[in-house]
Amino acid sequence: MDVNDLRVAVTLVSFVLFIALAAYTWSRRRRPEYEAAARLPFADEAVAAPGQAEQEARRTL
Repeated sequence: MDVNDLRVAVTLVSFVLFIALAAYTWSRRRRPEYEAAARLPFADEAVAAPGQAEQEARRTL
């Protein structure tokens, strides 16, 4: 076994891992999670962080 065999093995393992990751990412089971993550920028900011109201009150003074 020379270095070229090792290179081929690493390439094949990397390719298989890439295909597995792509299949996992695009699986239908994950779709609801991705849709929820896609809606995050448009979510209502009704819940304020602790102390945020005090900081906003100081800014208006």
